[in-house]
Amino acid sequence: MITLVSIINEAAFIEGYDVRSSELHGLSQRGGSVVIHVKFGKKINSPLVVRGKADLILGLEILEGLRGAEFAGKNTKFLINKYTLPFMGGMNEKEILENLNKTAKDNLGLVPASDICKEKLGKEVVSGTYLLGYGVYKKMIPLKSDSVLRAIEKVIPQKYLDLNIKAFKLSHGN
Repeated sequence: MITLVSIINEAAFIEGYDVRSSELHGLSQRGGSVVIHVKFGKKINSPLVVRGKADLILGLEILEGLRGAEFAGKNTKFLINKYTLPFMGGMNEKEILENLNKTAKDNLGLVPASDICKEKLGKEVVSGTYLLGYGVYKKMIPLKSDSVLRAIEKVIPQKYLDLNIKAFKLSHGN
């Protein structure tokens, strides 16, 4: 998620937006969730999204998407990778999806990004880049494809660049 937010920040900057982001990732080293806030527009004073005011919740797996729901309002869109990390205890996948459907209602975009990337590219690790491309293509993320591709070229190390560009472009066909 940290790389993904770097791409979003860079693409928004390329388009001339004022950009602010904030991340809490200490627990991610122990398998916990990473919470990142990103705001961009003409003038942004704070990176933090007010609860109930998020435009989009982007989740790289379904429980992460549900955790982000505390920032959702009635018009918030959800773009979530239909992938479940194995964990002990808590809700199972069916319960998570039921809660997501209640929370997101008609605004839930559940995309099998990991499965698609594994099948088409042989690597599911680029599912975040695929999801970003999907969100841009479906106009859930108000950035231009060209700006995001330029950001990918700037942020992603050369040895992973081609795979990420392929994942981003692959999303435009699904």
